[in-house]
Amino acid sequence: MNLKSLAKDTALYGLSSIVGRFLNYLLVPVYTYYISAESGGYGIVTNLYAYTALLLTLLTFGMETTLFRFGSKEGEDPKMVFSTTLRLVGLVAAVFVAAVLGFLHPISGALGYASHPEYIACMALIVGQDAFQAIMFSRLRQNHRPLRFVALKFAFIIPNVLLNLFIFMLLPRFFASSPALEALWQRFDYGVGFIFFVNLLCTTAVSLLFIPEIKGIFYGWDKALAGRMLRYTWPLLLLGVVGILNQVADKILFPKLIPGEEGLVQLGIYGACAKIALIMSVLTQAFRYAYEPIVFAGSGDRSSPQTLSDGMKFFVLFTLLAFLGVMFYMPLLRYLVAGSYWEGLKVVPIVMMAEIFMGIYFNLSFWYKLTDQTIWGAVMSAAGVAVMIGVNVAFVPRFGYMACAWGGFAGYGVAMLLSYFIGQKKSPVAYDLPGVFISFALAMLLYGASALLARILGIGYDSPLSGKSVAFMAGNTALLAVYGAWILKCLRRTRSARREAETAQ
Repeated sequence: MNLKSLAKDTALYGLSSIVGRFLNYLLVPVYTYYISAESGGYGIVTNLYAYTALLLTLLTFGMETTLFRFGSKEGEDPKMVFSTTLRLVGLVAAVFVAAVLGFLHPISGALGYASHPEYIACMALIVGQDAFQAIMFSRLRQNHRPLRFVALKFAFIIPNVLLNLFIFMLLPRFFASSPALEALWQRFDYGVGFIFFVNLLCTTAVSLLFIPEIKGIFYGWDKALAGRMLRYTWPLLLLGVVGILNQVADKILFPKLIPGEEGLVQLGIYGACAKIALIMSVLTQAFRYAYEPIVFAGSGDRSSPQTLSDGMKFFVLFTLLAFLGVMFYMPLLRYLVAGSYWEGLKVVPIVMMAEIFMGIYFNLSFWYKLTDQTIWGAVMSAAGVAVMIGVNVAFVPRFGYMACAWGGFAGYGVAMLLSYFIGQKKSPVAYDLPGVFISFALAMLLYGASALLARILGIGYDSPLSGKSVAFMAGNTALLAVYGAWILKCLRRTRSARREAETAQ
C-alpha cells in the first residue's frame, strides 16, 4: 500500500468531510440557542434526519460499493458500469419521491407530523437527490478526482451554513428593530422548518452542478450487467440497512418508547450532544473515501492482506487520538451546544467509542467484500442491530437517552467481534493485534488519568470555564503528548519493517 497516496487522498477527501462537518457543527450551537431543549424542536430535526439516513441507504442499495467492484473487474466497461448504476439508482429514487408526494398526508400522519406534511415532502426530495448524487460522488472517487469531489461537497456545505446563519441569527435581529416588524416575525417564524427548506435548496443546487456527471447516464444500458450487479448488491443492501439502523434506529424508536413532548426533549438533548462525538464518524468516512478504491484496485495483489493489516493499525491509532483530543478538551468543545443541553454530554465518550467500534468493523469488512461473500456482512450487522434495538427497547423507557448510547456501543461491539472471528476462519488476515491492544490500553490509561485529574480539580461537564479548566486542559495536553509519542514510534516501526521486507525481496 502506498501510505503517501493514502494519506494524500484521505486529507483531500477528509477536507470536505472534516471541514464540512466542522462548519455544520457550528450550526449546532445556533440551533440549540434558538431552539431550546424544552421545546423539543431539535428532537424533530434529529428524528427526521434519522429517517433520511435510513432512506438514503435503501435508495442507494449498496450500489456505491458495487460500482467500485464492477468498475475494477477485468472485462467490464467502467463507463457502462457507471451508466447502468446511475440508471438503476435514478429510477428507484424517482419512484420513491413520486410515491411519497402522492401519499404525503397519510405518510406524514403515520410518522407523527400530520400538522407539517411539508417536512416530509422536503425530506423525500432531499433524499431522492442525495441518492442520485451518491453514485456520482462515488464515480469521482473511482476516477481519483478528489478536487472536484471537494468542490462539489463545499458547494452544498458553504451555502447551507451561510443561509442557516442568516435565517437564525440575522433575520430575527432585523425584525426586532421595530415592534411592527417583530410582530410580523412572530407570525412568520417557522422554526425547524427553515432547516429542511434550506437543505432542499442547497441539495438542488448541487444536483445542477453535477450535469457533466449526469451525462454519463447516456453511456448506455446493459441488462445482463444490471442483473449481475443486482445479484452482487442485494446482500450489500441488507448490510447497509442493518448497518445504518445501528446508527439511527435509536433516534427513530425514541419517540415511540418515550412518547409525547418528553421524548422529543430527550431526543433533542441526545442528538445535539452526540454531534460532538460524531467527529469519529467524520474520520471514518474520510478514511473510507480514500481507502476503499485502493483496496478494491489491489484486491488481486499479494500485498492486499498487508494493506488491510496496515490500514487497521493506523485507523485505530488515529481514531483513539481523536477520542482523547475530544475528551481532553471538553471544557471548550461543550460550547458546540447551548448550556440547556449540557446534561447530555455524558454520552459523548460512549458514543465515540461506539464509533471506533464501527470503524474497526468497516476495516474488517473487506474480507467478505473482496471474496463476494457479502451475505456475511448482512448477518453480522443484523446481529449487531438486534442487540442495539434490544438494549433500547428494554432500557430507554427507564434510563432515557443513556440507554441509546450504550445500545450503540453494544451493537457495534458485537458486529465487530463477529466480523473478526468469522473473517479469520473464512479469509485470515494477520492483523497486528498486540499493537492494537497496546494502543487501546494506553489510550484508556490516559483517559483514566484525565478523569482522575478532573476529580482532583473538582470539575465536571457543567462546570464554568475557569482556571481549574485551564489547568485540566494543560495537564491533558501533556497526556496527549504521551500518546503522540506512541504514534510516532509505531510509524517508525512500520517504516523499518517495510524497508526490511523490501531488502529481503
